[in-house]
Amino acid sequence: MSWYLSLVLLVGVERLAELVVARRNARWSLARGGVVHGRGHYPWMVVLHTGLLAGCVLEVGLAGRPFVPALGWPMFALVVAAQGLRWWCIVTLGRQWNTEVIVVPGLSPVTRGPYRLRWLRHPNYVAVAAEGLALPLVHGAWVTALTFTVLNAALMVVRIRCEEAALATLSPAPSPGRAPA
Repeated sequence: MSWYLSLVLLVGVERLAELVVARRNARWSLARGGVVHGRGHYPWMVVLHTGLLAGCVLEVGLAGRPFVPALGWPMFALVVAAQGLRWWCIVTLGRQWNTEVIVVPGLSPVTRGPYRLRWLRHPNYVAVAAEGLALPLVHGAWVTALTFTVLNAALMVVRIRCEEAALATLSPAPSPGRAPA
């Protein structure tokens, strides 16, 4: 379990790095007249993502979930792939990426990188969903995986509606690529 705890802690450190980037980008956006949308759902996102990390450790430790290589290794690969997609989104969006929905008037939606794919409108959320399912399953924490997946799906309905409405303020017909993530 110590290697799994290290993995969860590493994901936690990665999330802290995201927050540093997000705060820097928020300052940049707000200084340019950026408008924050959807403040009501944001605290629930923080609770859910913190709960994911805590749930991974607690379920494995308290319920004695075993590492099953046939499941654990593919899920580990999915966690790594999700991190790659997440950081591709962050790098592609540059200063427009944030953990909050902040729209800067005058900026166009991003339509390059993973945002150029018309069939994948919200690639950052795909990364979040994949990680939220896979990270717990690396070590058999199926209750955490199921709980996060269901709650995240409900939250993403709210989040994506908020984001779509915010992006609609940029222009009458936004392209499929999305700026806030």
